Amino acid sequence: MREKLVEAKGLYKQYALKSDKLFAKRRYLKAVDGVTFDIYKGEFFGVVGESGCGKSTTAKLILDMEHPTKGTVLFKGRDMSTLKPKEWRAIRLDMQMIFQDPLGALDPYMCVGKQIMEPLEIHNIGDPKDRKQMVLDMLAAVSLKPIFYDRYPHELSGGQRQRIVLARALIVKPQLLVCDEPISALDVSIQAQVVNLFKRIHKELNLTFMFISHDLRIVKHVCDRIIVMYLGRVVEEAESDELFANTLHPYSQALISAVPSLTPDAQAKRIMLHGDPPNPIDLPKGCRFASRCSKCTPRCLESEPELVDVGNGHKVACFLVTGKEGINAR
Repeated sequence: MREKLVEAKGLYKQYALKSDKLFAKRRYLKAVDGVTFDIYKGEFFGVVGESGCGKSTTAKLILDMEHPTKGTVLFKGRDMSTLKPKEWRAIRLDMQMIFQDPLGALDPYMCVGKQIMEPLEIHNIGDPKDRKQMVLDMLAAVSLKPIFYDRYPHELSGGQRQRIVLARALIVKPQLLVCDEPISALDVSIQAQVVNLFKRIHKELNLTFMFISHDLRIVKHVCDRIIVMYLGRVVEEAESDELFANTLHPYSQALISAVPSLTPDAQAKRIMLHGDPPNPIDLPKGCRFASRCSKCTPRCLESEPELVDVGNGHKVACFLVTGKEGINAR
């Protein structure tokens, strides 16, 4: 039986909005709205969805960079909300994050070698006289030569900066690495190199990845299991091969149909979504994808579907699949 590293249970995150009116009713933006999933040890776990669906907020909730409005996050069976500051300092070593913009994540006035060494100094890891060699070893692990130790971020390419950020995260030997759109700011020619580096690190260190992206080609290539998010909720979850071979939710079908392909048949099957997503401040009563779904039924407008396991761990939130109305897509 696989060991659960992260358990997200009913996560909600709402942001109160300011109003110019003195006695106006308080309004809330629902960034994450009832998200539940597990990440298993050693797994490459993918999170996909269009901009504004709550992917990054979910990652921040997992790392406790944001506190959930409701719900719990368990890391190795421990409730994150009950940890004391000293316990958090220790557990930070096990949880690291790779940000979207590598240049913004690095100090422009500090050489990269010192930046990689900084976590060792903060957490008092290793003998001070051995730390430089530890940094050089980590540079080698991310395929960078020792000459990069004394360089500054502005002297590096985008791919080299992302390798430095990865080295800084890995040097404390974490168990979970959360990657928030780690390749979207890189040139296409560099993306493949960084993705292959992630795969190699995952295999060599048996590291657990939470990989957030809107690029389904990359997600299909690297991830073991994937969740699809739409307006703060998980609408589908499955093993990677199963999701792409047997896509059930209409939104997931539209996303996958948009993946570029050289075959004319695939281009002809592109699903175009019409209409605009609902306002996340004033969500509709029923399914939040109903306004853009060509298969919408009256039931979809009245009630919101729950995420249901339809077999083999494949979960979907759609009445067309799980409800009495419509057809069974399987």
